[in-house]
Amino acid sequence: MSGLRSWVARRLLLGAVQTAAVVLLVFALTEALPGDAAVAFAGDQPDPQRIAAVREAMGLDRPAHERLADWVVGLLHGDFGTSLTSGRPVARFLADGFGPTLLLATVAVLLLVPVGVGLGVLAARHEGRFTDRLISSAALGVYAVPEFALGVLLVSVFALRLGWLPPTAVGYSTGLLAHPSVLVLPVLVLLARPVCSLARLVRAGMVEALAAPYTAHAERYGISGVRIRYAHALPNALAPATQQLARTIDWLLCGVIVVEALFVIPGLGTVLMNAVADRDIPVVQGLAVVFGLATVVLNLGADLVTHRLAPRSVVAA
Repeated sequence: MSGLRSWVARRLLLGAVQTAAVVLLVFALTEALPGDAAVAFAGDQPDPQRIAAVREAMGLDRPAHERLADWVVGLLHGDFGTSLTSGRPVARFLADGFGPTLLLATVAVLLLVPVGVGLGVLAARHEGRFTDRLISSAALGVYAVPEFALGVLLVSVFALRLGWLPPTAVGYSTGLLAHPSVLVLPVLVLLARPVCSLARLVRAGMVEALAAPYTAHAERYGISGVRIRYAHALPNALAPATQQLARTIDWLLCGVIVVEALFVIPGLGTVLMNAVADRDIPVVQGLAVVFGLATVVLNLGADLVTHRLAPRSVVAA
């Protein structure tokens, strides 16, 4: 037990260091963005006096280390700052965009795990046969298609040509749950590549586990094939897939910009695009920190789940 506590403590310390690194990196990158926010907000053909006044009002005339210190103190108190364009708290922007993004990610994850794991197990059970080749080939082909291209294709076929589904979320932004048909195409686009990668990982892990000596030993003892596959081989196959699943969930939360832009969904991706276009630095910083923290937390959780499924992995960690 003491070894487990020590391992968890090291992981938590690593997470704290990564969080600090994320905050510093986000601030450094936003400072390095080209252009001047004061010039953008001063209007068309501004005079130097107006630019100076805007810089002073925005606090951009202060040294970078002072602004960094104030920002970090605010983050520690849950204050992400104030939008430069609207004067609203950044936390309000996050709250407005978090709902649609979380809804899309949740639906995608609920479908991703059974579909990805199921396809991987099915391919492993029929290793080398037609079913395995079909699943592997389809997974490789779908994974090679970019999300934007796949989204355009699905919209062209199922929305514009067949008219079965709405092409965008325009007019449904306040009631996505009340209109499930709006979610079908975005969720399919979100699921396409993660399902393929998860299925391939599970298949590889299952094939390796079923070929391991302990599997043959269990068969000699008369243990049923179903129990061997699902009680012994599958947990070992899921251990590496858990890391991929954590990265996938992180991508679903943080990387839906293309999907939200394509289907006009007012989530965090849309908020980030608008903030970058308006050079609204506090909103960009707040979103980047939230995305970075999500990555750190999800990877820490994946480490714990991996250790639970395959305790031997703690040695490598």
